[in-house]
Amino acid sequence: MARVGGFERAPRILVGLSGGGDSVALTLLLRRWVAARGGDLLAVAVDHGLRPESAAEAAAVGAAMARLGVPHRVMRWEGDKPSSGLQAAARSARRRLLELACAEAGCLHLALAHNRDDQAETLLLRLSRGSGIDGLAGMAASGTAGLVRVIRPCLEFSHERLLATCRAAGVGWVEDPSNRNPRFARARLRAVGDLLAGEGLSVDRLADTARRAARARAALDHATAALLARAASLHPEGWIRLDPVALADAPEEIGLRALTRCLTVVGGDEHPPRDAAVERLYGGMCDSVTVGRASFPGCTLAGCRIAPRRGGVVIAREATAVAGPQQATPGERLWWDRRFIVIPSADRTAPVTVAALGAAGWARLVADNPDVRGHDAPALVRPTLPALWSDGVVVAVPSLGFRRAGEPPGDVVRFSPALPLAGPAFPVVSARGGII
Repeated sequence: MARVGGFERAPRILVGLSGGGDSVALTLLLRRWVAARGGDLLAVAVDHGLRPESAAEAAAVGAAMARLGVPHRVMRWEGDKPSSGLQAAARSARRRLLELACAEAGCLHLALAHNRDDQAETLLLRLSRGSGIDGLAGMAASGTAGLVRVIRPCLEFSHERLLATCRAAGVGWVEDPSNRNPRFARARLRAVGDLLAGEGLSVDRLADTARRAARARAALDHATAALLARAASLHPEGWIRLDPVALADAPEEIGLRALTRCLTVVGGDEHPPRDAAVERLYGGMCDSVTVGRASFPGCTLAGCRIAPRRGGVVIAREATAVAGPQQATPGERLWWDRRFIVIPSADRTAPVTVAALGAAGWARLVADNPDVRGHDAPALVRPTLPALWSDGVVVAVPSLGFRRAGEPPGDVVRFSPALPLAGPAFPVVSARGGII
């Protein structure tokens, strides 16, 4: 736990509990660790609804947690299931539901039970897909995921050691048959594990390779952060001004990483765009430095619009890619477009709709309030800003400092993308007693 980072004085942690031996062992270990610090632990299981017996298994795990005195909750993956890429979709749904549970429970930390064997499998899978240094670094022991920090305290321990922890505590676990289903790539890798180990690709060796790649990734991330500090200006309206000269002067790998991170932050996605597409964009921007600004007309990529502006480059959210409207009640915390935390004033008397301002909304805003034209946000950014609507009328655009006459103060909009611009940083939280 010391290796995965700092915690508040009374840690509040949510653990993703599948019912398998790994997650049960992690829950047992966290239960002791959290209790010693006067904190709280919540175990959350996600029922994917993919097998008839999954609901009963989730209930059984809940009963086991009740006997241990660990609060437990089951969330269900509703809706249609894809016919292909099922495991990836299930993992994505599970993470989304666990992040939602963290937000609802006020947990900053989401603990997952990935272990050394999982790390080795991840390395093999990514190697088979031609991943670069980032992919071969495997899973990080800690990192951000939206509004929470994901920690993997068991990443250095083997699957067998975690099962031994369960046995020592006299607590059982559930075996998921999909772990042996040859339909899935991870199951096929497990089936040939002994063969791979005989050829030198043992779990320990693969995990060590991932550790060394992670060390290289950390060094590259450090250099990328230094470049971004010189080349990028991140604005609270969710756009970035980039200096193409500083980008072109950097080593190509560092420049590409910096550009990729800018696109990921502004586009609101956890996953970076394809390398080839970023390389083309990077080449065009670097050419503009030597040939002239007119040689780079701008483009769209990864949900972003990239355009030259006053000797630099603006990276803004693409208007057509912005999230749709969402209703929010007074005082409710909403993560809109995976980029903004929006909290309507608690003094409001009715729900509002959070949606993009749009070109028409901006035009109406200017007609009624000409002063907003003086705001520094570029023209391509303004239509993408989160606005509060009521009965088809814009009542507030906090990013522009606009509030319609008669509307209560206190609406909050804060840029909070899925990933930070640099580093594996986690947002600092301030409380009355100081920094936690």
